[in-house]
Amino acid sequence: MRKNTEQLRLSETSKWHHPGGKLRELGPENLSDAELLSILISTGIKGKTAEEIAEEILAKFGSFKGMANQPLEKFLEIKGLGDVKILRIAAAFEIARRIVKEVLKENEK
Repeated sequence: MRKNTEQLRLSETSKWHHPGGKLRELGPENLSDAELLSILISTGIKGKTAEEIAEEILAKFGSFKGMANQPLEKFLEIKGLGDVKILRIAAAFEIARRIVKEVLKENEK
């Protein structure tokens, strides 16, 4: 008997304690924005997981695009984010910008 997709998804995700395992097993395209961001955040704080911190960031800024051009100080307003975590997020956005710039440059040719 085949499980329906929702049941399969629930049983698969229940075995991961951190989205990194889910990424390894299913690929990055199968993670939510909060799950991807929580991998960069890495660890939570007492009473707040990395994924909950990621969800709070996305709620505050609306999306990755909303986060992209925020001053780093805005991220300090979120409990659970310190310098190292904020710098990881900033580095990831800079890598994404450089990829986009490179792709746009290639498309101009």
